[in-house]
Amino acid sequence: MITTTTVKVGEQPTGNPMEVPVIHIQGQGNGPRVYIQANIHGAEVQGNAVIYQLLNLFRQHPPLGDVVMVPQANPLGINQKSGEFTLGRFDPVTGVNWNRQYHFDSSVLEPFSQAYLNAEESEIRDAFRAQLVQQLETKLASSWGLTCGQHLALNLQKMAVEADIVLDLHTGPISERHLYVPEYARARARHFQIPLNILIPSDFSGAMDEASFSPWWQLSQHFAQLGRELPVMVDAFTIELGSQERLNVADARKDAEGICNYLQHQGVWADHPVQLVPATMHACYLKDYKAFFSPAGGQVEYQARLNHPLPAGEPLATLWHFNALASEANHSRVITLPCDCIPVLHFASASVQQGTELYKVLTNTFPL
Repeated sequence: MITTTTVKVGEQPTGNPMEVPVIHIQGQGNGPRVYIQANIHGAEVQGNAVIYQLLNLFRQHPPLGDVVMVPQANPLGINQKSGEFTLGRFDPVTGVNWNRQYHFDSSVLEPFSQAYLNAEESEIRDAFRAQLVQQLETKLASSWGLTCGQHLALNLQKMAVEADIVLDLHTGPISERHLYVPEYARARARHFQIPLNILIPSDFSGAMDEASFSPWWQLSQHFAQLGRELPVMVDAFTIELGSQERLNVADARKDAEGICNYLQHQGVWADHPVQLVPATMHACYLKDYKAFFSPAGGQVEYQARLNHPLPAGEPLATLWHFNALASEANHSRVITLPCDCIPVLHFASASVQQGTELYKVLTNTFPL
């Protein structure tokens, strides 16, 4: 059974509620619970089309466990326009990234590990999830209040914390599809069939994927220090679906099938409704996912092709200084990198200031 509700995530200056749509799919048996959200950043709309395609697939193949999907998860961000462009990456009041306002207090890990060291895994899972929910309830009830972005993030997180699998759908500026992969889930990440992958550690810096997997991964590490092996009980990934300000429903079908390929390997269905041809996948560690910043201001001709290996010394981009055309000074500058890499994304505008993040690239790559 599929139902749609709304969840209040804040209030507007008029006093009217700010709400997000929530799609609930009731499971047909005993399977993992799944939470999927899209469009926390205003310009990153492709994830909504992926949720549309996923809904079609779930109608054809009812899941065993419950699934919750939230398209257009940020009603403020998607309506934050400036001329032709959608902004909506940062809260306009505080300047904080919408995807850096989720919550986890790691001080609970040590006492919890001691208290539940000899408990059954199911008891540990239920008790720790209850503790995470209590953290969010306490944070939301703060007598000092919260920012608009925190209200939004924590209300979304309350839904995600109940899931065994959390997928946060994003896009880059001008971007190739790529995936942020917790190092513990490296083998399972292959099932998404996404070409470029960044392996990330257990640190928490406020993003949805980290808020979902980091508590469980750190709990596993604490148990290991006490001499007990405990699996990481939640998988969470940030999936980057290409470029912002772009909507392609046909491409969304391919991404939905990749997500379903992963989900079926996690037991969401008893059978395998999706069959994919294996893809070539490259990966690097987060420390080797490098940003290149423009050495000067000017206009940029982006030359390196995304998802294509770029040898050291080959042109990444050309920086043009059209204000110097009539002089004898150099009016262009070819930019290269000192190492081999695979470009993942680049800045959306051709006009840049000195210090603009021009490209992000994988270095020291290896097969996933």
